[in-house]
Amino acid sequence: MTHVLIVDDEAAMRDGLEASFQRSGWQTETANGVVDALEKFRARPSRVVVTDMRMDDGDGIQVMQGVRAQMPGTPVILLTAYGSVPGAVQAIREGACEYLQKPVAFSELLSLVEEYLESGSPDDGGENQIGKSPAYRAAIARAKRAAATDADVLIEAESGTGKELLARLVHGESKRRNGPFVAVNCSAFPENLLESELFGHVRGAFTGANMAKPGKFELANGGTLLLDEIGEMPLSLQPKLLRVLQEREIDRLGDTKTVRVDVRVIATTNKSLKKQVENGQFRADLFYRLNVVPLTLPALCDRREDILPLARHFVAKYEEKGAGSGRMISAELARYLEAQSWPGNVRELENFIRRALALSSGPMLEAADVESGLERVEEKPTGLQPGVTLQEAERQLLEKTLQATGGNRTRAAELMGVSLRTVRNKIREYGLPAWRAT
Repeated sequence: MTHVLIVDDEAAMRDGLEASFQRSGWQTETANGVVDALEKFRARPSRVVVTDMRMDDGDGIQVMQGVRAQMPGTPVILLTAYGSVPGAVQAIREGACEYLQKPVAFSELLSLVEEYLESGSPDDGGENQIGKSPAYRAAIARAKRAAATDADVLIEAESGTGKELLARLVHGESKRRNGPFVAVNCSAFPENLLESELFGHVRGAFTGANMAKPGKFELANGGTLLLDEIGEMPLSLQPKLLRVLQEREIDRLGDTKTVRVDVRVIATTNKSLKKQVENGQFRADLFYRLNVVPLTLPALCDRREDILPLARHFVAKYEEKGAGSGRMISAELARYLEAQSWPGNVRELENFIRRALALSSGPMLEAADVESGLERVEEKPTGLQPGVTLQEAERQLLEKTLQATGGNRTRAAELMGVSLRTVRNKIREYGLPAWRAT
């Protein structure tokens, strides 16, 4: 089970979050302040940290800085009852994954936490420096040339190839490197919430808007905004995004004033936006506005010489998190790794290595130790009986696909040909277990 550390000096809030996470199948630990939190994190690092902003002995940014000093890739979610644009910008600049205002709906918090765990660490862990294949090095060189300009960028590549890492590379090599890097997954929010997430809202803009909240464009001011899975953005919202890209000003929901923003936009997609334009699923004018500098990344099967260096990197990376020390990949396992097609690309390889570290006990990682992890899901699960309703057939197919992928919802979405948001919504609709990526 995934482990979360909850930090809040208010016992009622702390206990309520703990109960909610436990009902969703999580292991939990709680802390009543900054000192307590960092002591407990040192004793047992958590996969994710949820912390209050203002506490008696410090603040959530201190918690985040202490956590990141020990494990840089750990997602940290900040909660506060004192929302402000400067506070949000500071939190994002310091490295917070998300900044939410109380009261927070637990379903929203859980969805965000799971999204960060599924998409991998926001820290690149050095993966951008691993890869000697000509195709990969050419992609990195092109990205660095793009970084020297201030043009918007569109990255089209398969899932799991490292699109966000490439976006972070562009940001890190640009003149905006000292500004914030803010990411938002366009498939993670319903249409009405995505608009508020991007552009912000004022108090009273809609039911439940008890406090003003800055949008991601404001938080990214002076830096870079990553629009992940831009192909999932609803058509009705695309004209407003187009206007922001053209005018560099936003309209908060419920506000009568416009706000100027200085933001570089990087959009990513695992689909062909050109085909979506042809099918009427994406606006042509928005596509051309985003596609100023097109970038792509090769699939892992097209850069096989990079498989073993990446695998060894992941062994070293996760050994530091308690998996062991000094372990190596056997010749048999190396041959297996190089022979696979890796449809999930680098992310699938990373998850496989983590599984291998968990299941292997000796100094050498052997194929036999991870036999269960070597099984590939080549076909969608079948076996539905005649006469089953469409709704029940959909439920069974989703459940069997999740079982076959070990609960990896991203992989399940790819196998079923639907978006991650659709899989997440259907899990809730059918009351399926709270599956998570392994």
